[in-house]
Order: sequence, then C-alpha cells, then structure tokens
Amino acid sequence: MRGLGPGLTARRFLPLRCPPRPPGPRLARGQAAGALERAMDELLRRAVPPTPAYELREKTPAPAEGQCADFVSFYGGLAETAERAELLGRLARGFGVDHGQVAEQSAGVLHLRQQQREAAVLLQAEDRLRYALVPRYRGLFHHISKLDGGVRFLVQLRADLLEAQALKLVEGPDVREMNGVLKGMLSEWFSSGFLNLERVTWHSPCEVLQKISEAEAVHPVKNWMDMKRRVGPYRRCYFFSHCSTPGEPLVVLHVALTGDISSNIQAIVKERPPSETEEKNKIAAAIFYSISLTQQGLQGVELGTFLIKRVVKELQREFPHLGVFSSLSPIPGFTKWLLGLLNSQTKEHGRNELFTDLECKEISEITGGPINETLKLLLSSSEWVQSEKLVRALQTPLMRLCAWYLYGEKHRGYALNPVANFHLQNGAVLWRINWMADVSLKGITGSCGLMANYRYFLEETGPNSTSYLSSKNIKASEQVLSLVAQFQRNSKL
Repeated sequence: MRGLGPGLTARRFLPLRCPPRPPGPRLARGQAAGALERAMDELLRRAVPPTPAYELREKTPAPAEGQCADFVSFYGGLAETAERAELLGRLARGFGVDHGQVAEQSAGVLHLRQQQREAAVLLQAEDRLRYALVPRYRGLFHHISKLDGGVRFLVQLRADLLEAQALKLVEGPDVREMNGVLKGMLSEWFSSGFLNLERVTWHSPCEVLQKISEAEAVHPVKNWMDMKRRVGPYRRCYFFSHCSTPGEPLVVLHVALTGDISSNIQAIVKERPPSETEEKNKIAAAIFYSISLTQQGLQGVELGTFLIKRVVKELQREFPHLGVFSSLSPIPGFTKWLLGLLNSQTKEHGRNELFTDLECKEISEITGGPINETLKLLLSSSEWVQSEKLVRALQTPLMRLCAWYLYGEKHRGYALNPVANFHLQNGAVLWRINWMADVSLKGITGSCGLMANYRYFLEETGPNSTSYLSSKNIKASEQVLSLVAQFQRNSKL
C-alpha cells in the first residue's frame, strides 16, 4: 500500500474532540431539504476565505476565528452521513480552483517562454500560476488547523469524506481532488518529525491499554489477560502519537520476540511465552504480526512504514544481536479472489483449470460432488478444515494459487494484495507462505488459513523498495518462486 493501504484498516476511530461551540443546525422532519441547502451555501460563503489578489497575498489578514469555528460547529451538528456528504460535495465543487485564472496564468507563462524573457520574470509568472492552482477550500482547512482541536476535526472530516465516497454519496473529480489536497496537508502535519514513538507495557495507563485493545484490527483482543500477554515478556507493542496529543495512538505495531521466523499466528496470540522473564539468548527474530491504523482519516498517510523503521532501531538498541526481522501477515482477499476464479471457470469452461486432473479426482472423492461447485460452498465457510483429508488434499493447490495471487496478480503493475504491496514498498522480501497459519474463523474464511512472511533484510530494503516502486519487480524467496512455477505448470487463468 501507499502509506497505509486498504489492508491496514481502522477498526475504531479515536474521538475527535472539537472546541466547545453551540450546536449546529438540526432540521425537524418535514422541513424542506432546500432550507438546509440554503444554510449550507450561506455558511460556505461566510466561512471559506476568498483568494486575495496575488499582490496582496501576504498582506491580507486571516479570517476571523469565528468564521472557521462556525463551519466546525455547523458540520458537527449534521447528524446524517448524507448531510455531511452534501456539504463536502458543495465545498469541493464550489470552492476549488478558479479555472479561468489558471488558464490566464498558464497563457502568461507560455507567452514569456516564447519571448525568452529573463529568468526572474519567468519565475514570477510561474509563481503566479502556482498561486492560482491553490483551491479556495485549502485556506479553510489551513485556518481550521489552527483552532484548538482543529487538526483532529480535519482527520474526522476526511474519514467522513472517504466514507461518503465509498457509499457513492458524493463523487466526481472535484471531490477526489479535495480528498487529495486534504491528504497532502495531513501528510505534512503527521510527518515523522512530529511523531513520538511510545512503548506500551502492562504498566501503561489503563486508558492507553484500552485504546490499544480496541484499535487492534488484525487479531482482535479477547480480554484483559489476552492484552496482558501481548504487552508482556517476549512481546513488544509500540505506537506513534502526534506531538500535540501525546499518549493518543495513531498507528499501532505488535511484535513477537521469537527464536525463529514464526509460521503460525495462534502460537503468538494464544500460547503463553516460555517464561515470565525474558532470556536474551532465546530471542533471535522480531516478528511484526499486527499493524493497525486507529484513524480512518489518516488512510494513505505514510505512518506504518515510518513506525516499522523506528521500531527496528528501537529493538536493535535493546537487543544488539538481533538480526532477523519479518512480518507474519494475513492475506486478505485471497478467498474472495479464489471464489471468483472458481465461479468464472465454471461459467466460461464448464470445467476446472486451476487444479490438475489428479487433484480434481482426489478432492471430488472426498467431497462427493463436482469440484467447482463443491469448493465454492466449502470455501465460503470454515467447515472444510474439519476434514483432515480435505485439508491435506487442498494444501498443494491452494499454496501455489496463493503464491500466484501474491506474486502474479497486479493492480497497475503492483501487487494486488494490499498487505503485500505495503511490505514490498518497504523493501521486504516475499519470503514464505504458510499453510494453516491462521485457523481462526477470520483466517479460514478470509484467506483459507494461509499467512505470509515478508522478511526485512535491512541492508537490502532500500534497493528492493526502489526496484519495486520504479520497475515493479517483486523480490521473492525460492519457496515462493517454486510455488509460482508450479502454478504456471499446473493451473490456467
């Protein structure tokens, strides 16, 4: 993923407490929708500062704080998702860039280039063009950020915007552009220099432990004893907080300290550590087994990558001998992808081209039915893992299909799977695919129980990342490449 991708979803939003203000408008049932729309238009005319002339850009006073506060108050009073979407849509469409000004300034730059004028004149013309390209709503966001609680409000506003886009309540290029502008501003405000790395232990404040527990999106925390294990011996938990809100997690990383690279998540989240006292000679590997974003509005802001890098340095200071760093990652979307293939193969061919003839025969004998239809039913639930014979029969074909899904299935040239894309962008190696690595209901239904290790060879992460981002090359181990070769020999898409 770029920044934090779709694989690192927010399970719970931390409350974004805005400055106390009078409640916003609430329309009683039966009132005309036009009244609310007129109120929105009037608010935006007051709250969004006009763009000063270029010559006055540094001399124009900032709008009164009350104007921005009015926007925050009005927005906070909109109870319905559709109402918030409507206001954001009007803001995006009506208060963006003045395209007439952009065209005029662009023509001026082209004219000066043709005349071959001196550099200073051309540079000023280009600066005028840059100024014209700044949308008006950016000024509103900038001034809101200066309010007490303003940045938190903007994080929540972007979360609402993303939700409205997902629900198709608001669409179009203007909305996408406003989302990009706000994401860019948040990326600056939440850059690594403003982030504090904090470690969570059992002695951390109860409020922090509660937030960490509720934020866990990958492997849900069941109870306080479960939480105690995850921050106890042979475990580490870190989070980033913003310098303006210390102690409030933005993104959380859980680490297991083990003797080797783990291949099963239940061994990490359920089994007790070997002892209550850590023995450093038993620690040879650091396994990143969960990373969760707590704020949906920070999606796409590069927090997870920075957190892993900072945690690696922290662990190296604590354990100078530690040299093995790897993830144990879920493979969200694999089952859905596989079911889609089974469905399309049935419709297009009437036969199966994902499995060999021998595999089809063995699986059909176990299930007692046609392989495609039977597997579609079985893989849609977790019941198939109750049959040891079926688990053994599916291991070889599902391992090679999963290898292809992670290595060969692409979106715009990059790995389709969001978790794979995230780690590969960081420079990790697709190192191992593990069978029956997550036998929880979520693991079986989401990825047929499979998990992947992405290994971080620290000296190679830079070149690997560059190669992936620039040339879209995936660095993979012999195990993965062997499985991919098996797929290419035995399966057809």
